[in-house]
Amino acid sequence: MASCIEVGGSWSTNEDIALCQSWVNISHDPITGNEIKFHHMWSKIHGEFCQRSGSIRTEMALSSRWKLLNKELGKWRNALTKAKANIQSGQNLTDEMVQAQMWFGAMGQGKKSFVHFQCWEIVKDCSRFKIIPTGPPVVMNETPLHDSTSTDSPLDSPMETESPFVPRPPRPIGRKAAKAKRGATSSNDCVQLLEQIAKSATLRIERDLKRDEMDKAREEAFALQQQMAQEKDIEDREMKIMAMDTSHMSPETKAYWKLRRRDVMRKKLFNDDGPSNTDWLNDENH
Repeated sequence: MASCIEVGGSWSTNEDIALCQSWVNISHDPITGNEIKFHHMWSKIHGEFCQRSGSIRTEMALSSRWKLLNKELGKWRNALTKAKANIQSGQNLTDEMVQAQMWFGAMGQGKKSFVHFQCWEIVKDCSRFKIIPTGPPVVMNETPLHDSTSTDSPLDSPMETESPFVPRPPRPIGRKAAKAKRGATSSNDCVQLLEQIAKSATLRIERDLKRDEMDKAREEAFALQQQMAQEKDIEDREMKIMAMDTSHMSPETKAYWKLRRRDVMRKKLFNDDGPSNTDWLNDENH
């Protein structure tokens, strides 16, 4: 028995495998599988699952997980069915799996690629997931060779009363021709699917680039607005400094504001943000 797994958290591959094995064994039991009630079935599945995996997940957790697996496995069955119907002569199992993954991703509603291959090997022979091969359509000529009500007399034969120029029914299409026609149609469908996927990817990339450009433009506009506001605030403070009335202030306070005014003037004249520390600015005549 595997080591005990705590309740909750991500499901491991071994847990998924144990769940699929338990579901197959209980729901497809030849004696009780068709008659067991839903609640009792999941109770038995839960018991066997715990024995196989050592997990202590709840019965409800198993049921919820199986809903997800059942959906993914069903999509994979449908994708494989389409791939098998589309596979052409000369292509191998790898080509079939690649096409199946493409069909799986194109179906949407979940993950873009199928990963539960070990689970699929367990359930693929169950009636719910079994792939039923579909052969090429065979057109049968339903026109009877002889009328059941006619006699063998030449006088009663329909051929004696009908015009010899009446067109005969078309011959049924042969198996090779039907297979070639189906292969060409499936190949066109595959090409259209690939083109649609490529177009969707291109549109998504263009949409993302456009969104990034808009975000960048908004950030630059916000930064410029912030800079302008900061510059205006500095300009307002400098105007207040230059307009400060120092006539009623003490000598020390007047000296302080004098230095502040010199800093503002130096900044305007020489674009220098440093403090007043030059001899000519400290000269009382300036």
